[in-house]
Amino acid sequence: MKHDAEPEAAGPFEAEAPAPYIHHGTPAFRRTNLALFAAGFATFGLLYCVQPLMPEFSRHYGVSEAGAALSLSLTTGVLAFAMLFAGGLSDAWGRKPVMVASLLASALLVLASAAMPTWSSLLVVRTLLGLTLSGLPAVAMTYLGEEMDAESIGLGMGLYISGSAVGGMGGRLISGVLADFFGWRIGVAVVGAIGVVAGLVFWRALPPSRHFTAQPLRWRTLLGRFAGMFRDRGLPWLFVEGFLLLGAFVTVYNYLGYRLMAPPYGLSQAVVGLIFAIYLIGTFSSAWMGHLAGKLGRRKVLWTAFALMLAGVALTVARPLPLIILGIVAITFGFFGGHSIVSSWVGRRAGAAKAQASSVYLFCYYMGSSIAGASGGLFYALHGWNGVALFTGALVLAGLLIALGLVRLKPLVDVATPPTPMSKGAMG
Repeated sequence: MKHDAEPEAAGPFEAEAPAPYIHHGTPAFRRTNLALFAAGFATFGLLYCVQPLMPEFSRHYGVSEAGAALSLSLTTGVLAFAMLFAGGLSDAWGRKPVMVASLLASALLVLASAAMPTWSSLLVVRTLLGLTLSGLPAVAMTYLGEEMDAESIGLGMGLYISGSAVGGMGGRLISGVLADFFGWRIGVAVVGAIGVVAGLVFWRALPPSRHFTAQPLRWRTLLGRFAGMFRDRGLPWLFVEGFLLLGAFVTVYNYLGYRLMAPPYGLSQAVVGLIFAIYLIGTFSSAWMGHLAGKLGRRKVLWTAFALMLAGVALTVARPLPLIILGIVAITFGFFGGHSIVSSWVGRRAGAAKAQASSVYLFCYYMGSSIAGASGGLFYALHGWNGVALFTGALVLAGLLIALGLVRLKPLVDVATPPTPMSKGAMG
């Protein structure tokens, strides 16, 4: 008796059935989500683990505040440029090979950075890290778009973004707390070891691409794809908003430790590390403000995110510690909400050029971290925290004025709004 579920052998002239897409509820979906959660956690933990350690770098290597900030700014600066081309490399070499190599190489570089004897050698390793890290964030979005079923891609993307947000906070927490008890090298090494484990989990768990077709790498064609979006009246301003958002946010967190570990607060490295748990508020604010913007309109809501950040910057100038923490909460809430709105707006206005617009937006976003994050150290050296507040306040005020100008931007007509990889905010 023949069972109905048993497939018949294909005839010699029958076309082979197309490979199925990954659908929620299947083992492939669970494996993909485990892999990409691990990848997101590791990537942004490896990137940001040095942020709470900058006062330690100043003490250990004898560098200034602005010099210590280079440990993050160089990484994000190289990352910003390299992400423009990572997608093109994966078109030629394959999605999974590029992501596996990116993650494992990045974890090994962070392990190596824990043993660097000189400041210059540490900066060299952190610069290389920006290059290797670029192979995962943009390519992961492309992999999900190619392999996931349309009904399941939202959940898969959400879990990847959750891993990124938790990793960004976890890397800061682990390195900051362990540095207080065992030294900064142990803190960085532990983050690197976690990255290696996550890379191996990713390698084993992620299903191979089944809908990928290799394309030859043509740099001239790749560069030409980025030109048209600058003719839009709104996109260039949205790119600037990304620069200002992450630039202000990273600058505040870069120099917060210096202020709170100095008199009159005298907090320990461990306590300062725990303050980075405020970062978790972004998992709520990005979704809530993104939903609000969807109901009321992005142009009507974006300015409130900048206004909230500006109020937060003002609160950090106050002397009482509770007011400073409240200011950091306001800045964090506004940043994640603003990033969610701007990034989804980019996807909306870009239309068919969504992938290229996302790359340019992320380029500007991380360049904000690199340039403003390092420049803020000069203001701290000259005027202490008041200088940092003045600098970040100017960035946020500029963003607020642009957001108010975008209220008058005419919406596009008859443009579909597909779900974008950045719709819940990427990982600051």
